[in-house]
Amino acid sequence: MTSIARLLDNKRISWALIYFIVIGMITINVVLALKTIDELAKTQKSLTNTGEVILALDKLHILVLSAETGQRGYLLTEDEEYLAPYQEALSLVLSQILKVKALQLDMVANKEKQQVLLKLVETKLDELTYTVELALNDKEKSAIRAVMTGRGKNLYSEIKTYFDELQNAEVQHRYNLYKKLNKIEKEAQVTFSISAITSFLLLFGLWFLVRINNKTEQQYKDTLEQQNEKLADEVRERTKELTLYSEELSRSNRELEDFAFVASHDLQEPLRKIRAFGDRLMTTYATEIDPKGQDYLQRMYNAAERMSNLINDLLEYSRINTRGKQFVNVALDEVLEAVLDDLEVAVEESKAEIIVTSLPVINGDKSQLDQLFLNLLSNAIKFKKEAVSPHININYKETIVYDPQLETDSLWYEIIVKDNGIGFSQEFEDKIFIPFQRLHARTQYKGTGIGLAVCRRIVERHGGIISVQSEVDVGTEFTIKIPHNFTFTTTS
Repeated sequence: MTSIARLLDNKRISWALIYFIVIGMITINVVLALKTIDELAKTQKSLTNTGEVILALDKLHILVLSAETGQRGYLLTEDEEYLAPYQEALSLVLSQILKVKALQLDMVANKEKQQVLLKLVETKLDELTYTVELALNDKEKSAIRAVMTGRGKNLYSEIKTYFDELQNAEVQHRYNLYKKLNKIEKEAQVTFSISAITSFLLLFGLWFLVRINNKTEQQYKDTLEQQNEKLADEVRERTKELTLYSEELSRSNRELEDFAFVASHDLQEPLRKIRAFGDRLMTTYATEIDPKGQDYLQRMYNAAERMSNLINDLLEYSRINTRGKQFVNVALDEVLEAVLDDLEVAVEESKAEIIVTSLPVINGDKSQLDQLFLNLLSNAIKFKKEAVSPHININYKETIVYDPQLETDSLWYEIIVKDNGIGFSQEFEDKIFIPFQRLHARTQYKGTGIGLAVCRRIVERHGGIISVQSEVDVGTEFTIKIPHNFTFTTTS
């Protein structure tokens, strides 16, 4: 058992180690993969955004140039055909400004330049609109003078500068992102290569550990089989010894029973003669024997009677196991009914009150169970208090008891016989179950003192236990516990 426990402990430790290694490697690989994917996604998103920024700035620049070209063409030629592209470019510039404002630039410096650029574009649009409106209101000279001031040219130069700076910065940023993307891709290749290698090593390690576990398990299995074979040999040898011992015990019991029978028969014969000759002396020579002699004869007769009862009781006590019957289903209610019928006269004379609850059906020897309840109830009636009628309660309940050997719960029947008799001191609890042990003088209470010893032998034959609780002048309570479906075979 120790080897098996050690094997199980080793297997648990090994597989727990494997489990944590696998979970750890999977977690690391998943974290690395998620981190790489997240960086790739962020970089790709930044590249897309940067491309959109560059395209939006180019489009805004082109629209500003288109609007300025239309403005200058109309001012120089006063041909309204130039107003169409001017007005179209103007409306597109306004919508494009909104698009550029909505763009999210990655670099803080570029965001500031973006805001300045949009303000300059809006100022440029105001300048274009102002000169075109002057021309439309027949103030071409004023419009040309406004243009000739160079304000519009300076605005465009400044706008062009910011356009170039922003575009160059975004182009450089896109280049850096491409470099970062390439780096991430390489790192991803390395990461996944490491994951593949570690996974392979992990699988190899698992295979290796499984092989070690299988080898160790096989070793323990072989050892266990050897121990089982050794144990089987020991069990066979022990069984052989027990068989011989059982046969020897059976033979010894038969010899003992035969001896008890012969001894009781041989002892009863002289006792019968003593009693017979004593009767003849009492009847034939009663007038010739003085009172003292008659007293001696009476004492001799009583001693012979008591000796005969002792021999009979001892013979009955010795035959409980050897002459017991096979167990059958016995209804204890019927047993108690028969016992109360036998004790009818004693119950009436003592005015005893016996209260009985419904009792179970158990597996047992009916004749011995009759004897058990007969002895207990006889004692309860016999050992009553002076001038107090016996009051006897017989109760029953079922209890569940844990059996440590079988490692399971089992059902037990618990029968309690309680009286209000004279009781006895609890210190004599064990003494009352010993054959021929008496707590009172023979002159006070009749009997051989073997009744409770017989009760204990009967209960033990049924696989149970009997215990007692008592208190002087309060009463006595006997508790009988018998297991459910206990089987016992008689010794042949």
